Amino acid sequence: MTNQIDFEAEIHRLLIEHEQIAEQGITVHHRENVVVLSGEVESTHRRDEICRQISSHFPGVAITCDIGITRAQAPSEVEEIS
Repeated sequence: MTNQIDFEAEIHRLLIEHEQIAEQGITVHHRENVVVLSGEVESTHRRDEICRQISSHFPGVAITCDIGITRAQAPSEVEEIS
């Protein structure tokens, strides 16, 4: 169990300390031979970069990138309040 926690901590450290990522809002779950990354980021480019960096740093581990995209634009419609 300690190895799994250490491995998850290593991935979190990479996500936080990497100069192009610097992301704290990603959850990491390591089960058997699969790492699942989840959370939300502001663009598909950022999500893809996170997954690419994790995959390149841990080439022998299967990565499932379940990171969603947060709506970062203003609403396109006016909300009617009654």
